Amino acid sequence: MATDAISTKPSSDPADLSRYKANTDKFEDLQIEDFIKMMVAELQNQDPLNPMDNAQILQQMSQMQSLNSTEKLNTTLDAVLLGQNLSNAGSLIGKTIVGLNDKGKDVTGEVESVTIVGGVPRLIVGEESISLNNVRLILPPEATDGTDTGTDTGTDTAASETTDSAAA
Repeated sequence: MATDAISTKPSSDPADLSRYKANTDKFEDLQIEDFIKMMVAELQNQDPLNPMDNAQILQQMSQMQSLNSTEKLNTTLDAVLLGQNLSNAGSLIGKTIVGLNDKGKDVTGEVESVTIVGGVPRLIVGEESISLNNVRLILPPEATDGTDTGTDTGTDTAASETTDSAAA
């Protein structure tokens, strides 16, 4: 039996968007320490005749803690989602799928391996790379092994149950 492999090697796929630098908001780079430094500077330079209210300071600290907690939660959820998607993609190794490549062309074939590109699992089918999101159909094993007799087992079962109940 062949060993199923999940690969995380970089892709040479021209549609790999991870190699392009994204335009990011500079506020995303700020850490909680940066906010604390700004608040200390604000406290040191405040008007001594009109100092900042303690409630405002506590409110700002609470907002910073909330932002930090939300950021950690988002990071954790992103990791869980990637793990789930990777597990789903890995379960397709050895199965025949129908999907669209990045150029919109239909691709049918057996999934050979899985790779991660830009945080998204991609299925390797022959020379093609298909995003997990672009899988349109997962074919059952009997549809691809050539032994399909054309018999609908669901109809046979229903007919058998009807015969059994009529005999009783």
